[in-house]
Amino acid sequence: MTDQTSAELSAQVPIEPATVAFLGLGVMGGAMARHLGKAGHRLTIYNRTPSRAEAWQSANPGLASRVASSPAEAAEDADVVITCVGNDDDLADVVLSPNGAFSTLRRGALYIDHTTVSARIARQIAVEGRDKELLCVDAPVTGGQSGAEAGTLAIMCGGSARAVDAARPILAAYAKRVVHVGKSGAGQTAKMANQMCIAGTLAGLSEAIRFAQIAHLDLEKVFEAISGGAAQSWQMDNRFHTMANDEFDFGFAVDWMRKDLGLAIEEARNLGASVPVTALVDQFYVDVQAMGHGREDTSALIRHLPRRAPRA
Repeated sequence: MTDQTSAELSAQVPIEPATVAFLGLGVMGGAMARHLGKAGHRLTIYNRTPSRAEAWQSANPGLASRVASSPAEAAEDADVVITCVGNDDDLADVVLSPNGAFSTLRRGALYIDHTTVSARIARQIAVEGRDKELLCVDAPVTGGQSGAEAGTLAIMCGGSARAVDAARPILAAYAKRVVHVGKSGAGQTAKMANQMCIAGTLAGLSEAIRFAQIAHLDLEKVFEAISGGAAQSWQMDNRFHTMANDEFDFGFAVDWMRKDLGLAIEEARNLGASVPVTALVDQFYVDVQAMGHGREDTSALIRHLPRRAPRA
């Protein structure tokens, strides 16, 4: 199947209700689970902090049939298990531990992971799944909290063509675009490239805004002049004015970006690829963390640049 938008998929692939276990109800996972419930899937939820799962069920009455007490319990009788947790260790715990989802997931079921993790663990999970003939897809997302809430995420998938095709009707509940980028681990590697692009764009945008401010330019005029040309980007359209006004409360935190850039830098090292801009921007984010702004949005990168030119 060719890569398509979710609207195209919905028109061509009848979405049959599935029994879905969703593990991880953070900002992103909670919104995705909500879309699955509204799409009519039979939903079981699990979160490592039980109170968050209980709060989700209270806020979304009738969308989940039950709250599981463990990943293994959640995966029992599931057609599909989906994870969206924090990092490699969290993922290994909810999937591969003795009480993890793979301990009870039936043979031939579908497993989808939306966590941004290393390509290494994505490949490890795919190997572990082969013995149970599981269809495993590493499927990190881009689009942020707003995309998750609106159901307009873009998803880059690694795995076999059969696994990704099986995942498409499920992903259509909250994605506007699903792209099969390669074999197991390729989805995670593509997400690293995505984060590199965002980091580099924000670095340039930060310098441009500070430069214009120090030059005493009218920022509204600057935006009008440059946002319709080759400099235009999603970050410029959505963050230019907020960065200029020191507004940084938009969901995806500096701390999370540093985790993602660390994964990218490590994978680049393994591949022998040169990523000097990514490494430099990562150090800029270290400065922002040291200033106490690690929980602010990634556009807070501009904080590492002074607002005024140093006095001679």
